[in-house]
Amino acid sequence: MTRESELALLKQRLQEIDDLRGAGSVLGWDQATYMPPGGAESRGRQLALLSRLAHERLTDPGIGRLLDSLEPWAEAQGTDSDAAALVRVTKRDYDRATRVPAAFIQRLSEHAAATYHVWERARPDNDFAAVRPLLETTVELSRELAGYHPPSAHPYDALIDLAEDGMTVAAVRALFTELRAGLVPLIEAIRARPEADDSCLNGKFPESVQQVFAEKVIRAFGYDYTRGRQDKTAHPFMTKLGRGDVRITTRYRDDCLSDGLFSTLHEAGHAMYEQGIDDALDGTPLFSGTTAGVHESQSRLWENLVGRSLPFWRHWYAPLKAAFPGVLDHVDVETFYRAINKVIPSLIRTEADEVTYNLHVMLRFDLELAMLEGTLAVADLPDAWRARVQSDLGVMPPDDRDGALQDVHWYGGIVGGAFQSYTLGNIMSAQFFAAARRDLADLDKQVGAGEFGPLRAWLTERIYRHGRKYTAPEIVQRATGEPLSIAPYLAYLNTKYGALYGL
Repeated sequence: MTRESELALLKQRLQEIDDLRGAGSVLGWDQATYMPPGGAESRGRQLALLSRLAHERLTDPGIGRLLDSLEPWAEAQGTDSDAAALVRVTKRDYDRATRVPAAFIQRLSEHAAATYHVWERARPDNDFAAVRPLLETTVELSRELAGYHPPSAHPYDALIDLAEDGMTVAAVRALFTELRAGLVPLIEAIRARPEADDSCLNGKFPESVQQVFAEKVIRAFGYDYTRGRQDKTAHPFMTKLGRGDVRITTRYRDDCLSDGLFSTLHEAGHAMYEQGIDDALDGTPLFSGTTAGVHESQSRLWENLVGRSLPFWRHWYAPLKAAFPGVLDHVDVETFYRAINKVIPSLIRTEADEVTYNLHVMLRFDLELAMLEGTLAVADLPDAWRARVQSDLGVMPPDDRDGALQDVHWYGGIVGGAFQSYTLGNIMSAQFFAAARRDLADLDKQVGAGEFGPLRAWLTERIYRHGRKYTAPEIVQRATGEPLSIAPYLAYLNTKYGALYGL
């Protein structure tokens, strides 16, 4: 068999796997948006079956033989070859997948679907007891999943590696220590200043009007509605169902403007990344974002570095006021800008300001490791959560709804490996934006004029179009000319919030 025919056969097999996963994404999207509650049990079985079938296809020895044949050729091609990258990334996925039995994948998927269904009811009911036994099982399954992978310095390095190739518990802890040292003095300095007035964000903001306005903004960003759509859910997310079908979900509150708007900008950032991947990579493992952290960098970049900037609102504030006549008439753009960037410790991670947000991530990272290591029982999680929030943020959750139940992650997947990517995304977002500002001399002026095409083109060329062709460190180096660093992120926060709070 020629190399060309081997590559063609590999792509055919991978397309079949991608189609199975796409079908699972369709069912997952429906589960979180339109599925009636009575469908939860059967939906869990359907999702589990598709997960098992995709896993079995990927771990087929025939794919292993193709990869073994192609690997020496791929290693000689260098990092710029799409075909070689396909072999390299597929081999990494294949090696990971073959360590894990298909029966386990099916069991984990079915359990995750059942847990998500219970969590949807338990959170609004403030009923941690309803999900406690399920979360205990999730912890056990997460330990089991980690155990299928080779031993490492920390037993749960494998779970982090699934989200961030090559990242370890030790590396995350070191990064968090360095970042905390830079954040805490800034937070303390801000706390010593008068609070910003954010009362203008609370009032009567009809959901339908919020949705129309947010859609106008993300269309201007470049989110393509001919290849996507927007729906409501309990916990906003983006999902790619297949080429040309990248969907976002959000939630709105009639009494608060910021929640729905900024979650929409956030999810649109994820979606534009997926819509920007080169179509030539379709049907392969390359047709996806590099890592969870790089993906998060794009949602945070569009939500915060663009959407919470003063140039952005100098253009969009007049249309916002026109959308809600009489509600914001007494509020000028500078006051609104200070309101949407108010720094105050909060209970909800997804509603946290940019400065305190990472403290939410750090406490979750520590708590989930404690559960995995067995030093924190699931039954004690609510109390441990309250103590940590009190210690780190100086606030006390009044209930579990806004405490240990608030994030879907532990109730719709595994425990471990997810939360560090949010902070990595924040760090990368500032580094990417600083590089874009360097290369696009008029970037702030363009944002202030509502022109986002140059920024989106810059991101597409350096990040989006490559999919998983390059590793996260390679993407950062290629896009910015520097290795990953927290310096641009801390500089961004200190500059922005130093000006806002007169520090």
